[in-house]
Amino acid sequence: MCNTTMHANLKPPSFVAPWPGIRHSKIFPDAQAKQVLKEAVDAVVNSFAKHTQGYGRVNVVEALQEFWQMKQARGAEMKNGALVIYESVPSSSPPYVCYVTLPGGSCFASFQNCPTKAEARRSAAKIALMNSVFNEHPSRRISDDFIEKAVQDAWMSFKGDGDNPNTGIAAFRFMLETNKGRTMLEFQELMTVFQLLHWNGSLKAMRERQCSRQEVVAHYSNRTLDEEMRSQMALDWVAREQEACGAVKRELACAERELEAARLAGRELRFPKEKRDILLLACNQSTTLLS
Repeated sequence: MCNTTMHANLKPPSFVAPWPGIRHSKIFPDAQAKQVLKEAVDAVVNSFAKHTQGYGRVNVVEALQEFWQMKQARGAEMKNGALVIYESVPSSSPPYVCYVTLPGGSCFASFQNCPTKAEARRSAAKIALMNSVFNEHPSRRISDDFIEKAVQDAWMSFKGDGDNPNTGIAAFRFMLETNKGRTMLEFQELMTVFQLLHWNGSLKAMRERQCSRQEVVAHYSNRTLDEEMRSQMALDWVAREQEACGAVKRELACAERELEAARLAGRELRFPKEKRDILLLACNQSTTLLS
């Protein structure tokens, strides 16, 4: 049986985001940073192997699945079960890219230059396993101190934006307060839903309809990020495209750059990936309407 208890003095490395809502730098990592990331990931995976299966090479794909099945067996709440989901990016030649979505909704991807699809899957599993292990550290659990730091960082991330972030920040705080005790990876899907609602302008529209924060959080806490929600948001972007030609392509280009930078840096990337997928769906819907 795996032991997931983290030592109290073991801190997550700097590239493990303190909370997944911050807008990370869009600068691509240099060669030195990528080497540091690779060495850190390998060190965590090797340590995990030593403490769970003895010395020797660990099958990271199997280890990641077993890790989350063990968490479920120990009572972790998982609405959609403990299944780890892989998604390979279609390509006829290397480098290959693979995404992995964890039971709580967090998403990671292969961060190395992978010559095969199997290697891309292993690379994605490595970074996901490392983050899963560090997620057990007390600093990743939602507490009063965590909430204050997260809200402060959120204000800083919106600095310079034209739109007033008051409603989104207040809803974010309320949402964190109602999820105290959970870890960030367990909280990620709900977090992504509200990031998308803010990005899409839906939170602002709900405020204008005088919906309370409690009503909004209560409603979306029971919603999953599914095809219906993506399709509705895509239709909102189709409407924007009709008002301002090129709006979807501009936003899509920005989302793709953000996603690629996050992938190469080994960061959690559910939000930029969902943005890209929604905008690609909007492009397809716009084409259908024109044909």
